[in-house]
Amino acid sequence: MKNVIAFLVLLIVNFCFAQNKFDQKEAEKFQKTINGEYADPKTSPLMEEDLKIFKTLDFYPINSKYFVNAKFEKAKNEKVFEMKTTGTRTPKYIKYGTLYFTIDGVELKLNVYRNIELSKTKEYKDHLFLPFSDLTSGKESYIGGRYIDLKIPKGNTLAVDFNQAYNPYCAYNHKYSCPLVPLENDLNVEIKAGVKTFH
Repeated sequence: MKNVIAFLVLLIVNFCFAQNKFDQKEAEKFQKTINGEYADPKTSPLMEEDLKIFKTLDFYPINSKYFVNAKFEKAKNEKVFEMKTTGTRTPKYIKYGTLYFTIDGVELKLNVYRNIELSKTKEYKDHLFLPFSDLTSGKESYIGGRYIDLKIPKGNTLAVDFNQAYNPYCAYNHKYSCPLVPLENDLNVEIKAGVKTFH
């Protein structure tokens, strides 16, 4: 009996540690950081005429329902592929895993990818790329979908905060070449979180 209780305590502790909580301040910090980058001529993807009048990006109101602790399933035996972009560039990616989660009671899944070249650098060695589109794409949000940056999880859950979804650079400037959202990452729900469309 003691062993069973000890095991249950351990299970509860591990489960709690695997679950991350929504943090309003993190979402606010994301908005402040991205606005800072876009306002700075050195780091901004904006075209010159837009930069001159830039005040802030347009965001959906921060909403905790768009923060999910997704079940993470690592992919097996995946092959490296060339991801299509808005230009001629075809960067090499590999599907790293699949995320399973629910929003408003709807069961959803998205694939996460790893950029082969970036993963060789120290800064991005544990970086995961989550491109997605949803029912707001082409209406309130950018037609080409949005991105979220994640880190490789240590366990089998991964916190995803859609409040930190941002647009590809080509949403602001045609000189950029941006990865296109794979068809399997098109969600049949509205994700009213993160950065909205520009103009």
